[in-house]
Amino acid sequence: MTGPLAGRTILVTGAGRGLGRGVALACAAADADVVVASPRENGAETVAAIEARGGSGAWTRCDATDPADVEAAVAAAVERNGALDVVIHNATSRRSSEPVQLEDVDDALWHEHASVSLDGTFYCAQAALPYLRARRGRLILMTSPAGIEGSAMLPGYATVKGAIRGFAKSLAREWAPFGVTVNAISPLAETPAMTSAYEKDPTLEERLARVVPMGHLGDPETEIAPAVVFLAGEGAGYITGQTLAVDGGRFMTL
Repeated sequence: MTGPLAGRTILVTGAGRGLGRGVALACAAADADVVVASPRENGAETVAAIEARGGSGAWTRCDATDPADVEAAVAAAVERNGALDVVIHNATSRRSSEPVQLEDVDDALWHEHASVSLDGTFYCAQAALPYLRARRGRLILMTSPAGIEGSAMLPGYATVKGAIRGFAKSLAREWAPFGVTVNAISPLAETPAMTSAYEKDPTLEERLARVVPMGHLGDPETEIAPAVVFLAGEGAGYITGQTLAVDGGRFMTL
């Protein structure tokens, strides 16, 4: 194995479809052993795609809102190779693109956003820290443009994604003495969630294309995931506490 992630074990949450699947495929193509953590059987489909390309991976059923599931996923990753080098927390609410204003947000929706994105981040960080510290590893979190500039129609989602940036900066400071880096990616990707959003708002795709200088949303595997692979690799060892916008130029003053 000669890829930039050769010899590394990587755990990716929410990798059953969309951006998470693209990240898992790209990490495997870079010669990492990828543990796909997802609550549904589509995680096994991601692993099948990895193996069909000659890569190495395994699926573990994991609900990121359940600390016991997260601990089990981390243990499964460690068991494969005796170590864990990178955790990528990508899982997010399946209702993340559902437009709603604050007066229509009920407790269930609010807590769904918080539990998957924010609680899941906390559980991943706590469970993985001993192993990341042993390997001078990486924690990579997914934020969002909504978490940077806010959103008039996604208040819950924007709130938790903004909070993830604060969490990443705090952990970056705390974990720097261990040699563990913590960074966030703010992607603008073409995903099933975006397809659903287009169906709800037929004008959205055209409006997004106008505000993205490169004129389109990024492909999860070929345009977003390479940045994740970079942050997971040896060359990013002196980068921590940062938010990397991978968005075709949407944000230039981050």
